[in-house]
Amino acid sequence: MLSRQTGWGRDHWEALADHLLDSLVPYFSPGASLIHLPGRPSRSGTASDALEGFARSFMLAAFRIAGVQGKGCEQLIERYARGVANGADPDHPDSWLRLTPRSQQMVEAAAIAVALHESREWIWERLDTRAQEHVAEWLGGFIGSTTHDNNWRLFQVVSEQFLASVGAPYSQEDIDGGLDRIEDWYVGDGWYSDGDGQNYDNYIGWAMHLYPGLWARMAAATPGAQYEDRLKLYKERINLFLADAVHLVGNDGAPIYQGRSLTYRMAAAAPYWMGAILDSTPLTPGQTRRLCSGIARHFVQHGVPDERGLLTLGWYDTFLPTTQQYSGPGSPYWASKGFIGLLLPPEHPVWTDPEGSVPLDDADQVRAMPAPGWIVHGSRHDQVVQLVNHGSDHLPTAEPDGVEPAGDPHYNRLAYANHAGPELSDHAPQLDNLISLVGAGGMQSSRGRIRRIGISGRTASSWHQAWLGAVGPWRIEIASVVHAGWEIRCALVEGPSGALVRSGGFAVAGESLPEATVRGLAAAARNTDGLTSAVVGLHGYDQAGVHRGLHTNAFGAHSVTPYLTARHSGEPLVLVNAVVLTRSSARPEALAEGIDLQVAGTTVSISLPGVGVEVVELGRGALD
Repeated sequence: MLSRQTGWGRDHWEALADHLLDSLVPYFSPGASLIHLPGRPSRSGTASDALEGFARSFMLAAFRIAGVQGKGCEQLIERYARGVANGADPDHPDSWLRLTPRSQQMVEAAAIAVALHESREWIWERLDTRAQEHVAEWLGGFIGSTTHDNNWRLFQVVSEQFLASVGAPYSQEDIDGGLDRIEDWYVGDGWYSDGDGQNYDNYIGWAMHLYPGLWARMAAATPGAQYEDRLKLYKERINLFLADAVHLVGNDGAPIYQGRSLTYRMAAAAPYWMGAILDSTPLTPGQTRRLCSGIARHFVQHGVPDERGLLTLGWYDTFLPTTQQYSGPGSPYWASKGFIGLLLPPEHPVWTDPEGSVPLDDADQVRAMPAPGWIVHGSRHDQVVQLVNHGSDHLPTAEPDGVEPAGDPHYNRLAYANHAGPELSDHAPQLDNLISLVGAGGMQSSRGRIRRIGISGRTASSWHQAWLGAVGPWRIEIASVVHAGWEIRCALVEGPSGALVRSGGFAVAGESLPEATVRGLAAAARNTDGLTSAVVGLHGYDQAGVHRGLHTNAFGAHSVTPYLTARHSGEPLVLVNAVVLTRSSARPEALAEGIDLQVAGTTVSISLPGVGVEVVELGRGALD
């Protein structure tokens, strides 16, 4: 059997692509250049949203068309060719918004440029001369313009490279400037930051690695273009990146829920496919298909797309807190990037080889990733992958004058996972995967800028400032040690006398209220799928409890977060607890019995079964 693990082959991918594309037909404008989808508008307005729906689905259509050399795609070709011609025509009633500096249209223009390149033989070349001129004029709005200084630089790069490839006006300075700029963000081991700062998330795979590969494909079709040296570098880097990225997906296909734009869902598969397209990946063809098909199948099994065949704003179901203000009804169709593997022909080994096993199939995994500041650990039998975060905060690089801005819950948590997500509410306490000070009236500190101390093996550490309103800052240092699915959190907490220190575990969610238990210094919550989140106090904590949420979690309407508390004396306080996300039915305090520790001042010695002793020295890290 070719697909022993997922049961998916190329025919499943084509069928899913066709279903998504066919389901959009009722929402096309008369000129076929805009798609007016139902849902909350973005901050850019409905005209931009309608362009977004067209542009992003056009990428999917292009991959589908090119992958079969246009055979059987005649209606699809006609539909999108007509849409391109009418959208680029400034005199047509359904014409696209013009490109202006830093406008959302730039994002969508890049999608159109990519789609036109990949479907060149079937769409671009069938446009008449005037339509091609209109497209070139519209994309020409990039020339000499300004984008946001992050992955958006690559939108200008690929759009102008497409212009170059068809003999239209373009700026080589813009192309070189964008490609040079991403060099400033390369941090090693295959990792980029998405702009200045500590911006590590899915954009590294589905933007910072994807677009350079797409650019190289365009440059190869441009007479006289110099691209070989850059392509060699990009191939080396994506190979390194994928050696880490293979650990970011469970062996059931569930990707880790962390970062922004998570409503793009299957786009998480894009870097694995791109590694195969560039023939530069540590994965075998069978492993690549296994990972990518697992991701797509996971979302399908969880109701994606919906009963209308549409991709909605959310993770599984519609859930707006997963999204950002820039997200509109067409935004989820960046899932199209996850279908780029369809460009590989049916006879390619990625489609014909048997599925291969991934590392988590064979053994539990612990992977230190110093570049983003993460440790990723996974449980083979639970299909649970956890990301311990001591490096990604997605905050401006400039130090604030006074109180630090509160962190984004998609970035500031101590840990993330593939079957659990952070609580997302402006009206409820933020407990999950945070260690916070809680003052009078329930005011709590946040985790803003993450100051790294170190990461090696199974240990990572950092510190952050804690503010109670305008009072502070105090220093909270946290070291994480991972073992056998557990994360042991050692904290050195400064704070005012009488304040409460609160440490939360993972929030687990479901359509019915998870079962909660509190026993001594242990608290746990278990949902109907058998997923348990637990915290166990090992040193310094006084009480355990649980917090219940309603409509605050992407994984279900009801959620429960276990937590621990300790009263602060005003002197630096050493606290140690264990956090686990597991499908084991054993009591959490029983699971933690094998963890033995000794605390001497600010030194914590942790005896781990089968590993030995890990020593954590708190209070000795960098202070700025």
